[in-house]
Amino acid sequence: MDDDSRLNRWDRRTDLPLGIASLVFLGSYAVHVLEPNLPDAVHATLLSLTYLTWAMFAVDYAVRWRLSREGPGFVRRHWLDTVVLVLPLLRPVRVVRTYEAMQRRHGEPRMGLHARVAAYSTLSISLLGFSGALAVYQAERSAPNADIRTFGDSLWWTCSTLSTVGYGDYVPVTTLGRFIAVGLMACGLALLGTVTGSFSSWMLQRFSGSENDGRPPEH
Repeated sequence: MDDDSRLNRWDRRTDLPLGIASLVFLGSYAVHVLEPNLPDAVHATLLSLTYLTWAMFAVDYAVRWRLSREGPGFVRRHWLDTVVLVLPLLRPVRVVRTYEAMQRRHGEPRMGLHARVAAYSTLSISLLGFSGALAVYQAERSAPNADIRTFGDSLWWTCSTLSTVGYGDYVPVTTLGRFIAVGLMACGLALLGTVTGSFSSWMLQRFSGSENDGRPPEH
């Protein structure tokens, strides 16, 4: 059995478990951030779940690296997986990949290509925005002279950042908050560009088809 098939088999077997682990990671981290008054034992359990799922991601990355037999080239070829390992709050986006894998197992996807791109990009933006809002809220809420004091403020700031509007009414003041802001800006541009490009391509195809209606086929 070649290395590619072994790596593909590993990916198929771990897609669903790691997709569930991604949601556990996000859920435990969200409760830990949004409910600071819970008993210490509950927070310890939530942090344990967060670190346990993070360890699962690290093991998956190490196994995939070994099965690929690419050496350091694995990091360059799978740079997004590397970023997600370093910044695990982006890991819930893996749910998109899990859904796609499940669709393939049941035959052809039910949605067209452009609809799938738009749907998956929208889901990715939502997950990324929620994760980013949690991280910024945790970093900013106790900082001196911070504008972002509530999770609602953080959500509003995240929406304006991802959409590249940038009203400026809320601005992160911590180094970590600004670092997260840069990541959200870059991801927002990429994902919104994907949705816009897919919609534009679909519109061009529709108009192109309308122009050809009623015309005799060319020989």
